[in-house]
Amino acid sequence: MKKKKISRFDVVLTIFSLIVLLITVYPLYFVVIASISEPHLVSTGAVFFVPKGITWEGYQKVLKDSEIWIGYRNTIFYTVAGTLLNLGITLPAAYALSRKQLAGRKLFIMLILFTMFFSGGMIPTYILVKGLHLTDTLWALILPCAASAYNIVVARTYFENSIPKELEEAATIDGCSNFKVFFRIVLPLSAPIVAVMTLFYGISHWNSYFDGMIYLSDRKLFPLQVILREILSVAQTASSQTMSAEDAVTMAEQARIADLVKYVIMIVATAPVMLIYPFVQKYFVKGVMIGSVKG
Repeated sequence: MKKKKISRFDVVLTIFSLIVLLITVYPLYFVVIASISEPHLVSTGAVFFVPKGITWEGYQKVLKDSEIWIGYRNTIFYTVAGTLLNLGITLPAAYALSRKQLAGRKLFIMLILFTMFFSGGMIPTYILVKGLHLTDTLWALILPCAASAYNIVVARTYFENSIPKELEEAATIDGCSNFKVFFRIVLPLSAPIVAVMTLFYGISHWNSYFDGMIYLSDRKLFPLQVILREILSVAQTASSQTMSAEDAVTMAEQARIADLVKYVIMIVATAPVMLIYPFVQKYFVKGVMIGSVKG
């Protein structure tokens, strides 16, 4: 068998790909080794490729801290419930807008696109949420972001270009209503865009912390990201304050614990998304390409 000749371009491309891979993977690897290394060694730059002063104190504190697990539970609820609501609104709306026989279709599309460029802002949104008595409730992090105009446009483009109109016409002739066509024919053929929307909305809910800071004051409702932010703030406060020697020792220990725990929480916060993503990656790539390049 004749061996394939390796060109200089292939060599350069391989080296470049390895460099990009290293730049992408190393931060994740560093978080892992930093989570089991002594904090002062991490902060002084002694930890680079291999963990040093290995300690499991951070993981022990995370496992014992009930507030962190409450935040984890809340984030899972916000992500699951919010994503289901997002899909329940986005997909039917996108399908309806993709049908040219919809009365007022252009007007609805224009109004949705308008919200992508202009919004009421943070203060009017807060006044609205407060007026609806949603503050300090679970729904404060779910209902205000029930749909995304951008995602509706992407899903609409997918339905327009990927679902054969002849298939829908045949189903209609056989007696299917619009609801049956959507749920029995369109949705089963739309796994890529459903996976993409699930990933978009799920990651958005999982990483959301700003809404929790604005709308929630009850710590029992805090998402994990708000708790993570508080832990990170402890270290910054400890390093910037002037205090007595005794207080300095106490704050230094708190800062040490915060530095140790923050890497552990990063792993706890990102692990579920990283575990799920490989299973939906093929749908993600296919759905984005079909939904945004065509049309």
